[in-house]
Amino acid sequence: MVCGCESWKNFETFAEIKLEYLRKYFSYQNGVPSDDTFRRFFRALDPQVFETCFINWVRSFQIDLENKVIAIDGKTSRRSFGGENVKPLHLISAFVSEIGISLGQLKTEEKSNEITAIPQLLEVLDIKNSIITLDAMGCQTQIVKKITEKEADYVIALKGNQGRLNEDVRSIFEEHPNDATFSTHHEDNKGHGRKEYRKCIVGSNIDWLQKRHQEWSNLKNIIKIETRREIKGKIETENRYYISSSELSPQKLLHAIRSHWGIENKLHWVLDVVFNDDQSRIRNGNAPRNIAIVKKTVLNLLQITKKEKDLKWVSLKCMRKISGWDHDFLDQVIMARF
Repeated sequence: MVCGCESWKNFETFAEIKLEYLRKYFSYQNGVPSDDTFRRFFRALDPQVFETCFINWVRSFQIDLENKVIAIDGKTSRRSFGGENVKPLHLISAFVSEIGISLGQLKTEEKSNEITAIPQLLEVLDIKNSIITLDAMGCQTQIVKKITEKEADYVIALKGNQGRLNEDVRSIFEEHPNDATFSTHHEDNKGHGRKEYRKCIVGSNIDWLQKRHQEWSNLKNIIKIETRREIKGKIETENRYYISSSELSPQKLLHAIRSHWGIENKLHWVLDVVFNDDQSRIRNGNAPRNIAIVKKTVLNLLQITKKEKDLKWVSLKCMRKISGWDHDFLDQVIMARF
């Protein structure tokens, strides 16, 4: 997988060609597995045990997660369906946006089941002192409670699925737009023919809101993000609202909110473009879930190598090719440590 293989037959062919190299790591006294052996093994392997191994491996890096943003979101592998009763695989993942490392994953039957799956994923992760970001689907009291119990903070998007809370938060900003207790930070960006303006407004004087919504554990701040985009003379404006337990500055809260989209750009997009995840037809038994762990393992190894060797201008796709061409480079990727 590191070197660009994406199917059982790819694995067998690579192993046959690279057998002498692979014997640096194992004896392969009976040769290499066939594609059918790979297929049977990954279908049978218990994915929960494999996921636990993955999580423990990432923990061994001893990453300092204090004030790091951990984005949690779901992705569907669109072609992993098979027959009438096998739905495409949907996984929720935890991703450290700032360093591009995946912490863990959990399967759900479909997107709507993320609400019950997120607390289960949080339970097995070490998230102490980090900042958990979620989209509006994750704006649920049981999820907030679990984050608080794990001694982490949250920044969660707020929409109509929490009608009463959503209305109360919006009313605070709309009825008191110039409240002196609000703290603000704004940023201007230009690039790629686009101008963007963002303003983060944070309200912490919310005693009545806290009393009215006591079920929201450790609620300390409400946040409004005002955005204005100008593209080719066309102007778009949008207001978004969040709740948070973090007491960080508006600047850092804006950074956390923007970092959440790193899970789309640096994980989901990379899985599709670099690893062809949406085109994969691995779909039977436990294989889709297990191969997703392999892809995240490889992504972590590549990201660590990229940082260690300061390869910021080398794409992940190119790194996979170099791994297949250069055995010394491949050794460094396989043995990478954070």
